[in-house]
Amino acid sequence: EQNFPNPFNPETNIQFSIAQKGITRLKIFDAIGREVQTLIDEELGEGVYLKVWNGKNGSDQTVASGVYFYRLLPGSFTQTKKMILMR
Repeated sequence: EQNFPNPFNPETNIQFSIAQKGITRLKIFDAIGREVQTLIDEELGEGVYLKVWNGKNGSDQTVASGVYFYRLLPGSFTQTKKMILMR
């Protein structure tokens, strides 16, 4: 599913479904592929989840306007979606 709102300022909601219990990772990357933030890196059970990204990096610093991607890795599946931060 796509994050909402998109474009966003100052935060966005990332909703996703997990079909099978396992280690799940949700990471944010900038437009050139650098990792900005890890939002989830833990075992999750089957279900629907909502995670908020506050537009900050792993050092709690506000990131610049631009295109970002979130990558969801539940088990061996990978899904990447584009989002736009407008300050």
